[in-house]
Amino acid sequence: MEYKLFEEFITLQALLKDLGIIHSGGAIKSFLADHLVYFNGELENRRGKKIRTGDTIDIPDLKTHIVLVQPNLEELEEFQQDKIEKEHVAKLVKEMNKKVQKKTAEKNPSTKAKSAPRFPGR
Repeated sequence: MEYKLFEEFITLQALLKDLGIIHSGGAIKSFLADHLVYFNGELENRRGKKIRTGDTIDIPDLKTHIVLVQPNLEELEEFQQDKIEKEHVAKLVKEMNKKVQKKTAEKNPSTKAKSAPRFPGR
């Protein structure tokens, strides 16, 4: 299978999660304990191993062979546009949350300061 890499690298943990081989980042330790994973033909057990374009990952007992490839220009442009849009939306949401917090604080000043709960006798 081919995996198109849009960034400089991806970690082994992120790759396996992105492909649905593991369901969470926390599952990587047990996965690596239960399965042999080969990076460019050599046994690999580091979840943070950086994988780049041209590298291969083999998981024999799952009969999985992954080759990291470069996307074409059209795919790369689409990825960049999506990334810009996501950053823009995140910025808008952050600004909206600040406005809501400000309005809430103006309406009810007691909610303005959020501090740790105090317990009697301490």
